[in-house]
Amino acid sequence: MATIPNDDLADFDVETLAGSADEIRERLKGVHADQIVALKLEHTSKGTALALAEAVRLIAPMIVRKLADRQASTLEKLVDALVPSVPLPDHLLTQARMNAEARKAVFEAGEWISAADLSRAAGFSGKNGSTQPNKWKREGRIYALRKGTSDFYPGYALDPEAGFRPLPGLAPVLTVFADALDPWDIAIWFASTNSFLGGARPMDLLSRAPSRVLAAAKDEVAGVEHG
Repeated sequence: MATIPNDDLADFDVETLAGSADEIRERLKGVHADQIVALKLEHTSKGTALALAEAVRLIAPMIVRKLADRQASTLEKLVDALVPSVPLPDHLLTQARMNAEARKAVFEAGEWISAADLSRAAGFSGKNGSTQPNKWKREGRIYALRKGTSDFYPGYALDPEAGFRPLPGLAPVLTVFADALDPWDIAIWFASTNSFLGGARPMDLLSRAPSRVLAAAKDEVAGVEHG
């Protein structure tokens, strides 16, 4: 398969000729070109032929560039297919397995509520059940875990006595974690025993001792920043 180098495209030039067969033969006698493409038109006026020639002159460079891009893309896919896959090192496989197990444990450790169920519990109505929970998430009042195409919100971060609104103590913790942990890391932290909290899990203290949970979050981030 021949490809067109991008550098050559910068110098790509097209000249079109229109006329009768005899006229074209005569004009081609002094033409030196790598390639020539001819169009045979039946029952066409000279004006139409000239207009078509001008149109071809204008769009030919774009067509050639498109063909070159497509050839390059095909070549790249072919190379990817021929390059053998490199197996992951054992330590990365172990890390991935541990991460998967930790995420599984997170879901088993607490009640996770879909956006639609949370909207119903909080008394919101409408076709889009995720609107209000998503608004809380954008405002930093709560966080969610993404599984597939759905968001799930932590039940321990909601206050049933306040209509299943986010606990006020969660937002400051999320602010502390904003640049340090992603949602899955935050969920794992809340579900894990914490030495700063005397072995308790942050999720169990969030409603009744939010200041202690916030202090533990700051201690966690300080440890991450200092290695």
